[in-house]
Amino acid sequence: MGKCKMGWSSFLLTVLVLTVSAAASAQAPDYNIGRAPTEEEVRAWDISITPEGKGLPSGSGTAVEGAKLYVQKGCVVCHGPNGRGGLAPNLVRSKDTATNTGRPDKVMPTFSPFASTLWDFIRRAMPLQRAGTLKPDEVYALTAYLLYKNDIIQENDVIDAQSLVKVKMPNRDGFIPPDISAYKPGTPRPFTITPDPVAEKK
Repeated sequence: MGKCKMGWSSFLLTVLVLTVSAAASAQAPDYNIGRAPTEEEVRAWDISITPEGKGLPSGSGTAVEGAKLYVQKGCVVCHGPNGRGGLAPNLVRSKDTATNTGRPDKVMPTFSPFASTLWDFIRRAMPLQRAGTLKPDEVYALTAYLLYKNDIIQENDVIDAQSLVKVKMPNRDGFIPPDISAYKPGTPRPFTITPDPVAEKK
């Protein structure tokens, strides 16, 4: 008789647990997990820019326009009034550092091997807390401003999809492109940076 009571107790407990689980499941929000994205959704997220500029939208901007946007969009708050000295990383290299060591300090606008990399980062990540809100013309102008402040282009040069990829970045040859043909799935991606000749001499 005791065994029978234990059996019924276990059964009732199981039924109770399943009932509570079913009720909780029915009240859980529907996250649409597993839904295939639409073509429009894929296009909205697929904003990658290649080093050759594939994917760059139409638009243009100059450093003069970018200087105004740098203040209006709040870049100055994080990166400092002249691209240096803020809480966020410096965006303009120190000319003193370049003079004393023969090598400019590493800031993104000069360390990036391609100007399109700088453009892509600004569009994706800036401004802080409002990433992705800049229009293409604004991104071109801010890119032009940073290139100008780092003595890479002239103040009135127009930067657009065609001219951006022609910009010769100071560190263009500082990266060794990975040998994609040697890459095998499941292994670390081959990527190296050329040694710093200044650091090697120390």
